[in-house]
Amino acid sequence: MTQTSENVTWLTQEAYNQLKAELEHLSGPARAEITAKIAAAREEGDLRENGGYHAAKEEQGKQELRVRQLTQLLENAKVGEAPTAGGAVAPGMVVTIAFDGDEDDTLTFLLASREYASSEIETYSPQSPLGSGVNGKKIGEDAQYELPNGKLASVKVLEAKPYAA
Repeated sequence: MTQTSENVTWLTQEAYNQLKAELEHLSGPARAEITAKIAAAREEGDLRENGGYHAAKEEQGKQELRVRQLTQLLENAKVGEAPTAGGAVAPGMVVTIAFDGDEDDTLTFLLASREYASSEIETYSPQSPLGSGVNGKKIGEDAQYELPNGKLASVKVLEAKPYAA
């Protein structure tokens, strides 16, 4: 399967290892644990009025959703630094923008998925309005994105460099 830059998630080796370990836990021990909870609750009797059973089934649903999310994320993940060829904004880069061309009104953020997020710097998804607006733009280029009220905002890309944790 060919991957486009839109569906690739750039992860550090550490982030990849953490997500892989979470997937292995949810697919193995955690899955067995929730199955045992459901079986124990089922033995308590009438399922229509069994709060423990319904809570365990809801927990199972959330857990299985997370397994699917992690599986898809790891299938599309690339470990290492995001490509920097051409000096264009790409996922895995720290981007500095100026709002409406005002170089005193700037924002610096990491363009990445939440799994790559850092507590040190604000993170925007490449699929967010701002992220998709600047993704692929070169330094000095203008970009537009849609605000929640439907209006367009303009920004200028001032800097884009690979993220170093």
